[in-house]
Amino acid sequence: MEEVKRIKTPLTEEVVMSLRAGDNVLLSGVIYTGRDAAHKRFIQALEKGEALPFDINGAVIYYVGPAPAKPGQPIGSAGPTTSYRMDAYTPALLDIGLKGMIGKGPRGEKVIESMKKNHAIYFAAIGGAAALIAKSVKEAEVVAYEDLGPEAVRKLVVEDLPLIVAIDAHGNNLYESGPEKYRRG
Repeated sequence: MEEVKRIKTPLTEEVVMSLRAGDNVLLSGVIYTGRDAAHKRFIQALEKGEALPFDINGAVIYYVGPAPAKPGQPIGSAGPTTSYRMDAYTPALLDIGLKGMIGKGPRGEKVIESMKKNHAIYFAAIGGAAALIAKSVKEAEVVAYEDLGPEAVRKLVVEDLPLIVAIDAHGNNLYESGPEKYRRG
């Protein structure tokens, strides 16, 4: 059985560069949520010279719009959103310190090149495991754009969030190597 790597946020250069596509990871610490509406606002804020609603240096953004929390729970089901919807905004965020992204599905070439340039990583969350993922969330609070409802930016404290490195900082890409490996048998 493959070793599971335990990592914490904020992500450091050393940790990011040590991870490889296909690595199984348990992530703990603070992460932020954001989908396309929030990303559009991030870029608008940057264009106006305004600060982002959280410190982006070493940060991880999870592409999710969680379901409402049930009584006694910090968050409802929290399955990943298709990541390419954030591709237009991602390179600008990587350029200013974003180190990790969590979502599902492949990323565009400009994002991958920016990841290599900025030493960042893209994790895949397991689609269909939204309730399981929610169990890793210990705290959740809205920190920006409350008017976006489920898509508001939340600060999450996670413990042992199960992820797979989908695209590493070297450009290795499970969405390319996985199917190829399968075809070769």
